[in-house]
Amino acid sequence: MYRILLTLAIVCGLAAVTPSTGQAQTLPLTAATGGADAESAAPPIPEEMTKEAIDAMVARMSDDEVRAFLLQQMDAVAAESGAAQAKPPLSDRLAILWSAVTSPSIGAVKKLPILFERQGEAFAAFAQKFGGGSGVLTLFGLIAFVLAVAYAVERVLRAAINHRFKLEGENDQDNQDSLWSAVKFLFRRFLREILGLIIFYVTIRLVGRPLLSPLQLSFAAPFVTSMIWMPRVAAAFSRFLLAPARADRRLVNVDDSTAGFLHRNVVGIFLLSGFTLFIVGFNARNGIGIGETRIGFWLDSAVYLYVIFIAWTARDGLRQMMLGTDPDVTEFDRKVSHYYPFFAMGVAVFTFLLVSTIVGLRMTNLLLGGAHYFTLAILLAAPVIDTAIRGVVRHVVPPMLGEGPVAEDAYRATKRGYIRIGRVLAFGIIIIMIANAWDADFRTLVHESSGIADNLFGFAMTAVVGYVVYEGVSLWINRRLAKEMTAAGMSQEDADAEMGGASGSRLSTVLPLMLLSARTAIIVVFGLLAIGNLGVDITPLLAGAGVIGLAIGFGAQKLVSDVVSGVFFLVDDAFRVGEYVEIAGTMGAVEKISIRSMQLRHHRGPVHTIPYGEIPQLTNYSRDWVIMKLKFTVPFDTDPNKVKKIFKKIGQEMMENELFKDDFLQPFKSQGVFDIDDVGMVMRGKFMAKPGKQFMIRKEIYNKVKSEFEAAGIDFARREVRVAIPGMEHAEDMSDDEKKQLAAAGAAAAASQQQEGGPSAPPKGPD
Repeated sequence: MYRILLTLAIVCGLAAVTPSTGQAQTLPLTAATGGADAESAAPPIPEEMTKEAIDAMVARMSDDEVRAFLLQQMDAVAAESGAAQAKPPLSDRLAILWSAVTSPSIGAVKKLPILFERQGEAFAAFAQKFGGGSGVLTLFGLIAFVLAVAYAVERVLRAAINHRFKLEGENDQDNQDSLWSAVKFLFRRFLREILGLIIFYVTIRLVGRPLLSPLQLSFAAPFVTSMIWMPRVAAAFSRFLLAPARADRRLVNVDDSTAGFLHRNVVGIFLLSGFTLFIVGFNARNGIGIGETRIGFWLDSAVYLYVIFIAWTARDGLRQMMLGTDPDVTEFDRKVSHYYPFFAMGVAVFTFLLVSTIVGLRMTNLLLGGAHYFTLAILLAAPVIDTAIRGVVRHVVPPMLGEGPVAEDAYRATKRGYIRIGRVLAFGIIIIMIANAWDADFRTLVHESSGIADNLFGFAMTAVVGYVVYEGVSLWINRRLAKEMTAAGMSQEDADAEMGGASGSRLSTVLPLMLLSARTAIIVVFGLLAIGNLGVDITPLLAGAGVIGLAIGFGAQKLVSDVVSGVFFLVDDAFRVGEYVEIAGTMGAVEKISIRSMQLRHHRGPVHTIPYGEIPQLTNYSRDWVIMKLKFTVPFDTDPNKVKKIFKKIGQEMMENELFKDDFLQPFKSQGVFDIDDVGMVMRGKFMAKPGKQFMIRKEIYNKVKSEFEAAGIDFARREVRVAIPGMEHAEDMSDDEKKQLAAAGAAAAASQQQEGGPSAPPKGPD
């Protein structure tokens, strides 16, 4: 058995091999039995691990030797694996990191005395390659000639294209205030510049390759790419974004001086960055290593200082640009615009520390492609991209539906939702671009389902998709809700009415619950998927959620009853938001509904919260139509037909009134004499109107009836007390004292009548 195990151990590579030399070791054996042969030398492991050699070695060993050898080799492998997996303490790792951050700066300072000397040696070696000063002048002359030819060809072909397609000034007739017009103009100009750069590049290759030798091309190609091509591409992008010479077409909110300053210095940064990359490669090609002069450190530091200088000098203009012209800016937008210059400075410092750490860890190959400059540019442009997103959303967001506070809130919410979705998508694109610049391919993470990187990537992608779905569903439901609520035409006068305003539609009642349910479902589903992508088993979570739900179901039967009752009330369409209802003597307009309860707003202000399970019956005063009957008491001597004609006239006028005609279902008309009491005749009129509109109509009818009665000489009946005093027929012959006595008697009679509970009025004395 031991021989078989030893053979397997050797075949699987468990034999001790010296890591540095790869030569076989001969290790002493300790016999497990501790006999006379306790220490004996094992035969050497054969250099060629063939089956015959292994069999021959095992055949020469005893069972005790095989067992001891096997145990010793396994212990050695375990010790080696433990040493490989052991991590240094945190203090040591921090010390290594600090050394990596600071060593490039210290090394650059130490190399400063020899920087110019060694750089001179690089120039000397360069000149020697081309046969001295004359060869260098010839090289630069040829490069200048090629560049001049390429630039001339570019200008000629661009002029021909502009003339052929009549592109120059074609947009000058467009609406200057149109965003689409400005974008078209700037984008077409940008395409023309890019087309010119392509012509420039192709001409350089066609003319330069036959004219320059391979040795000359080794210098000319990096020089043209870093010092000419990169700055010109940057200038094209800058002209598209800043439009320094076309304030009328500028996409960002910035003045002319700031736009010109930023444009010039953006080109300057790319020129300095390109020179840094070029000079590092130039030195390497001429015998000066990247660490011998540290000139790359000084030039790279100059780039970051340049960024800080630009951010500090143009800080006011940058804040203005970041704030934009959108009137619906939030406090978050104001803070971002205020701190953006400091953000740019922080990005420059962060990139400097990142580059220093990479150089200190001797991973300089990551920097040769300019990934750090690309990262710097993308991070600096991220807030500008956010401003662009807000500007685009302002022009592409759907128009506001309806009028009033509800519609305005929905419009602002829709705009903010579009902005958030744009920010999430832009963030994902920026992360992918930065990762690709550092040679981190996300597609590999997608195809290879292993490692913490894949788990984090899956988690992030699931969270992003879930968030976009969350915002999309919220936008759709909120927009439909705003449309349904504003379609009812509820005005402030309706809201101030005694019994509420017009009711909303059935959708306006159900959509808030749909929104809550959809948001909850999206959060739960995508949350579990995201947790699952981290490698966490979500089965126990689902089981626990089921147990908790079961416990809630048994322990909260009243809650379940409320929820179920609410579902059936909504299915029956018993009430809607805005309708005035009565529940067991409690009255109010339905202000809010939830899964468990509803809130009623009484017309005097109190809010009543009523669980669905406690609703024995519900009376709805705002469904479909409402009939309002109005009573008017007139004196006994009033002609009822005259009153009937007045009511009919008022009804016709109201039906022709633009403010009220659409609210009537049946016009106002007389119902004749309804009752006769001890005061007079009770005349009644009625009308049918849309729910919630009857109160404003009633006010207007009262005003018109009063005016028409006054015009027709009809008084409203009122309660009076008439006192008959004998001898009043000779009142004109009475003295003043007698009249005072009669007045006192009448007052006493009125007081007596009032004490008995009857109506009273001052007696009518003589004139």
